Amino acid sequence: MTLTCAALVAGASAVTAHGFSGFDFGLFRDQQLESHSVQLFGVITGIDASSTESVGAADANADPTSLITVAKGLRVHVVTAQPNAGANIDQMALWPNDQNPTHLIVANEEGTTRPGVQRIRLSDGLVETILTGTTSGDPIRRTPWGTILFGEENGTTGWLIEIADPLHTTNVLFDRTTGASSDPAHVIARPAPGRLAFEGIALYPSGVMYYGDENRPGAATPGGAYYKFIPTTPWNGQQGIANSPLVAGTVYGLRLGKNGAAPGTDNGQGTQTGLGTWVFVTNAPNANLRAAAATLHLTGYYRPEDSEIDPAALADGKVRFCGNNTGNEATDHDWGETICITDGTLTQALANTAVPEVQFLVLGSADFAMMDNIAYDAKHGNFIINEDGDGAEFGRNNDIWSCLDDGDDADDQSDGCLRVATLNDLTAESTGGLMDKYGDHYYVSIQHNVTGHGVVLDITGWR
Repeated sequence: MTLTCAALVAGASAVTAHGFSGFDFGLFRDQQLESHSVQLFGVITGIDASSTESVGAADANADPTSLITVAKGLRVHVVTAQPNAGANIDQMALWPNDQNPTHLIVANEEGTTRPGVQRIRLSDGLVETILTGTTSGDPIRRTPWGTILFGEENGTTGWLIEIADPLHTTNVLFDRTTGASSDPAHVIARPAPGRLAFEGIALYPSGVMYYGDENRPGAATPGGAYYKFIPTTPWNGQQGIANSPLVAGTVYGLRLGKNGAAPGTDNGQGTQTGLGTWVFVTNAPNANLRAAAATLHLTGYYRPEDSEIDPAALADGKVRFCGNNTGNEATDHDWGETICITDGTLTQALANTAVPEVQFLVLGSADFAMMDNIAYDAKHGNFIINEDGDGAEFGRNNDIWSCLDDGDDADDQSDGCLRVATLNDLTAESTGGLMDKYGDHYYVSIQHNVTGHGVVLDITGWR
């Protein structure tokens, strides 16, 4: 929407060297987003500000929906709040598909004595443990060949693990030292993509996989780098863990700057967006990928988090995925960001002949800080983003935002975001958010909440 001529004329007398005095165009834009919230975001009205409430354990146990306030028009249902649900449920995957799921397969971000992977039955919230022995479970994906891919966010030693038949694989024990499991027919470590702190995973049908190292910058590292795994044998279209393309392959790292010029030329600090190249890292299993970030001049980000494939680009045969770099709110006022990475067509990505490009989608702020998990809303074409901020230190809760993708305007960034939910527990964060295929159900975990056990909610009513 643009200002009318009458409005422009009326404000002409107030023109100063800095523009229209008394007229805040950014606030006007936000008001327009709110006034079109049904069309753009599927809610009647957004939420004006973060909640400052913090419910007690007794109230949260009596009514788990009290842990969250949602935008007008939305409704909240409890998927599970069972005492045996992992206290730090993180990322989740719908099973057996996004159209008619019966279960959530969830990662739990706790230690080796606690459940690492669980399944939650959507019909009644029953929670059962699939795998223990892992630590800091975070990313989890349903693969095109019908398995579950699970990763540990654990320094330079995080494992990537593949699970077959997750509805009938129960109480398997994983040995982090050897990488072996008590049920090798159904739970297999995948060392070919290397070892790091796994968080965001963008897995394509061929088996090409993009992933980030959840690491912060420091004296010995430029920060968390992004990597690309190209399988030796792409997926053959057959279902089952025996047909997984993750058995063997080659790892590349992302270096931006002058289209991948030699180290020392236009790469490193100051080149976090733009064109780049995929630099060969290794084709040996169990590689410490973090060590390669500094030596190969890979581009670093402040703690890469979750990533989400753009399904519209995928349907068009192209690679585009968007992911969050969380930043550091309280200490540095580094609010975080959402970036999108393109890598040509699916064919070019597999052949590694495309020129990768990174551009910002959302830039964080004091009101929208430390982006963590990201999901795609197919009904509106938006990205829904969970905050993992230090808001509690400032007396505010973490929020959930819906962000428009870039439109036909001149820039490449989101056309605007709206706060669609806010937590009511200063000890918690929302995480693992994902939507079904039709954009009707948004499932989200209220992680490390005041109850001491897992709580997963289903938010419906999206218009």
